[in-house]
Formats: sequence, structure tokens, C-alpha cells
Amino acid sequence: MRCPFCGEQEDRVIDSRVSREGEVIRRRRECVACGRRFTTYERVEDMLPLVVKKDGRRESFDRLKILAGLKKACEKRPVSADTLERIVDRIEARFQEEGPKEVPSREIGEAVMAELQALDAVAYVRFASVYREFRGVDEFVDALREFLEGQKEG
Repeated sequence: MRCPFCGEQEDRVIDSRVSREGEVIRRRRECVACGRRFTTYERVEDMLPLVVKKDGRRESFDRLKILAGLKKACEKRPVSADTLERIVDRIEARFQEEGPKEVPSREIGEAVMAELQALDAVAYVRFASVYREFRGVDEFVDALREFLEGQKEG
């Protein structure tokens, strides 16, 4: 494993732990050259669908993009990093289990919004405002009204 600090390829594993129901191995490593420590994660490579973007491009399913969007939506909110990781795990598992070869990015965005709606109203509104690309205040207010009505029913 290449050291992220100095680029050296030789390191030693200091500690290994199994996490998330045995699906991931977390390894603490120490670079032989510079002595700095870093963490790596090992997981089974899953067969995930290609994501079809709005413009028709296709790209690999990327859990880090989903996690980044969740982190941005939940910034300064009382939501733990573990909770965000579990959300990404659920979304990833859903599309893996459904088994499509391709999935529209819209479906992934809707899955994220459903998770945020149940988790934190402010994070949901933040994500929705970016994801839905509102063209004006009226569209935003309509979406917010729809969200609030859903909260009353649920």
C-alpha cells in the first residue's frame, strides 16, 4: 500500500479490525520510510450498477459521492458519521440486491432524499434544494409545503 504522505510502498500493519457486520476490515498501517500512520479499508468488490446521468453519460456507482452529498446536507446537524455510513450502506445494498445493470442517477437521489426525510428535516431540505435544482422560490416553497404535509401524515 502506497503511503499517502511520502509515496513509499512499504508499510507494516499495526492493527486490523472487522467492522460493519464483518463486511469491512479496517487496517491501521505505519509507513516504514516516514513513520506516519494511515488507515485503509478492505471490502469485497461488489457488482454494482452503472449510474446513468441526466445527460446520458454512464459512470461507476460511487458510494463516496453519495457520502459526500450526505455530509454536505448534514453539515452542522446532529448526525453522526456512522449514521451517514449506514445510510450509504443501505442505498448501496438496495441497488446491489435489485440487480439492475444500470440505474438512473435520479433513483439514487430519490433514495438519498427518502433517507434524509426520515433522519433530519433540515438536511432533507438542504439536499432537496440542490438535487431538485429549483428554478425559483415558488418551486422551493411548493416542495417545502409538500414535505411539511408529509411530516404531518407520518
